[in-house]
Amino acid sequence: MAINAKNIRYWYLMLTGQSVYHVHQNKGAFFDKNELKGYYNDMREKVKKAPEFVSSNEMPSILTKENKKFLFPVGIFQYGFGLLDLYYETQENAYLAKFLKCAEWALQNQLSNGAWDNFSFYYPNNPYGAMAQGQGASLLLRAYRINNDEHYLDASRKAIDFMLKDKDQGGCTSYENGMVVLLEYPHRKAVLNGWIFALWGLYDYCLVTHDSYYQSLLNKTCYSLNKMINLFVKSYWSVYDLEGRLASPFYHNLHIAQLQAMYELIGDKLFHEIAIKWKRQQNNPLCKGYAFLVKSIQKVIE
Repeated sequence: MAINAKNIRYWYLMLTGQSVYHVHQNKGAFFDKNELKGYYNDMREKVKKAPEFVSSNEMPSILTKENKKFLFPVGIFQYGFGLLDLYYETQENAYLAKFLKCAEWALQNQLSNGAWDNFSFYYPNNPYGAMAQGQGASLLLRAYRINNDEHYLDASRKAIDFMLKDKDQGGCTSYENGMVVLLEYPHRKAVLNGWIFALWGLYDYCLVTHDSYYQSLLNKTCYSLNKMINLFVKSYWSVYDLEGRLASPFYHNLHIAQLQAMYELIGDKLFHEIAIKWKRQQNNPLCKGYAFLVKSIQKVIE
């Protein structure tokens, strides 16, 4: 990424948690591990920072480096999660109506192979990813729970099936060394937040269908995350991906919230312990300052 005023501003907003694309996310406020309800991370701020989409037919989009609008599936899915949680919070039907429009968008824009084009604006040869597949499935399954339309359930299965295909066969999952790793970017190494978001899509599908085949894969990827989570742990901060990128303050906070939710969902104490450690580091000015410095240097080098 080139060093210019636009990118410096983008990095600054992201690193300081002020970017509209990186809004503060704590653990979800309306989820239930035994019933499909709210989402596991709190996305309501995404809606509050872009309320104009609630009453319109437009969907949130991003600007590419060529200044062209791109309907970014993950952005739309996350906006949908925020809408649904706001509906649970306020009981305002406008939020529910827009949520269902987001789900319909997901249905209409899913490719025949079950995938969504999430990254062609940045990685033309690698447009798919596990995070988009998992979050798309989570969105569709919540729509299915609301209106019982089997089209949403079928589409969620297609999304999960594509996600679980081996990355060497065009899918989004690595099955190396006995591990099942869900890859946000299948041509790169694992990204922690993307893995967990993808995992939640599989969790939701199992919660709705009780299918033993998918449950076995869910168990395997949870086991893999447990065995590999310490690769994302430094003595002072969390790691964004296994290519060595440090987490920005936004992603560090997201990691904490995700592990808190994971502990509630599956009861793995290791996730709880690491979340506590990362929270303590987040509140330590020395850890936070050093992490910010390291991350800033990494951004300049990139």
